Parts: sequence; C-alpha cells; structure tokens
Amino acid sequence: MKEEQAMKSINPAGCGGVWRAGLLLSLAVLAGCATGPTADPKDPLEPFNRGVYKFNDVVDRAVLKPVATAYRDVLPSPVRTGVTNFFANLQDAWSIVNNALQLKGEAASNSLVRFGVNTVFGLGGVLDIATEMQIERQTEDFGQTLGYWGVGAGPYLVLPLLGPSTVRDTAALPVDAQGNLVSGVNDVSTRNSLTGLNLLNRRSRLLDATKMLDQVALDPYTFTRDAFLQRRQNDVYDGYPPDESSSPFVEDYSAN
Repeated sequence: MKEEQAMKSINPAGCGGVWRAGLLLSLAVLAGCATGPTADPKDPLEPFNRGVYKFNDVVDRAVLKPVATAYRDVLPSPVRTGVTNFFANLQDAWSIVNNALQLKGEAASNSLVRFGVNTVFGLGGVLDIATEMQIERQTEDFGQTLGYWGVGAGPYLVLPLLGPSTVRDTAALPVDAQGNLVSGVNDVSTRNSLTGLNLLNRRSRLLDATKMLDQVALDPYTFTRDAFLQRRQNDVYDGYPPDESSSPFVEDYSAN
C-alpha cells in the first residue's frame, strides 16, 4: 500500500548526527503524545498519525501520483521491469547482511548468489537471472533483524513523506540508509537521481492498488495501517507469525 512510497531523496546517511539527533528527539516527543485508554492498543498516536497521513496523501495526489502516472504511461513495461530488478538487486546485497545477522545461513547464501549472478550476468541487476534459476529471494532489512532478536515493534507511526512505520522500524532507518548501496554513491546528483527513480518506479507499481484502496476502503487510514502491520509481522516471522494474543504488534501501548 502507500507504505511503499518511501521517499529517500534526502540521504539520511549524509546528514550524520543531526539527522539521528532529530529522529531521537521526534521519538521522545511522540512518546509523550499517547492518547488515553480508549486509543487503539497498537496505535496510541492515532490523532498525530492521521494528521501526517492526510499530509502525505495531499503530497501524493499533488506530486507523486501524477508524475508516477506519466512515468508508467511513457516508459514501456520491459524498461520499468528492468528498473525494478535493478533496485531489487541492490536490496539483495543488504539482505545478505541482515540474513547473516539473523543466523539464516541458507537465506544469506541465496542472497549472496542472487546478487552475484544478477550483477555479473544480469547487466548489473537489470535482468533477474537468479529468479529464472529458481534461486529464492528472501528480502530482509534491519527492522526485521531487530524484530528477530526480540525487539518489539512499538507503537505504529506515520512518518512525514516516508509513510507507515513503527518505532522499531523508524529507529532502524539510519542503519538501513547506510546499508543502501545507493547511499554510497559519492556524486550527489547521481545519488539523488537514483533515489528519485527508485521512488518513482515504486509509486508507479502501486497506482492500481491505491486506486482500489480509494474505491473500496471505508477508512483508508485504518486499512493501510492494518495491512502494513500485518505485512511487517509476516516479514519478521517469515510468514509464520505467532498467535495474535502474543504478537508484539498488538501490545497495549496506550496503557502506558
């Protein structure tokens, strides 16, 4: 859903301590904004989150959606598939690290082989040769790694421009930014162009999904939140989440 609209045109890794200090300050402020006992246990910051959600929706409808629509209309499907494959290949490189940190030897090996095969034989990842060879992809990020080692998700958050998140995933953002190979590109214009292309391509792939969301969801905010939390729960537990009663995603944070 709209969580896929993650905007990273400003490289967090390049902002150093200032960006991280701002993030920690924001988390501290949000921790004091929890609503009363009637709040949804997984979303005690709902009034704040809804405000940010509306802001993001306005930006999306005014800027991202029209540009993404033009992008999809102009570029043929094979080109867009190549762009998708290229950035997925870069993600495989970061998945090597996170699978290893989660002690998933086979998944780490598969990610390493995928990255090597697609980089060397797939024109830098534009062609997904590894999938044709039936080498399984298991995408992992640092938020999932924290979850694997027992760090709770914390309350649901909607971040300006970045979209749905949790306290845990938000804290993991600086590490994920450092692990993104695009952040290692020294030339600022090239780095920002790649980041913008990734954002635009991902948004274009969600045009049909967000259109359906607008048509069928009585409350798009709630629908997006629940879908995001369910997906992240499945991601952390590799598709085998625990019973809902013991899930860290439904801990009653509103009681604090």
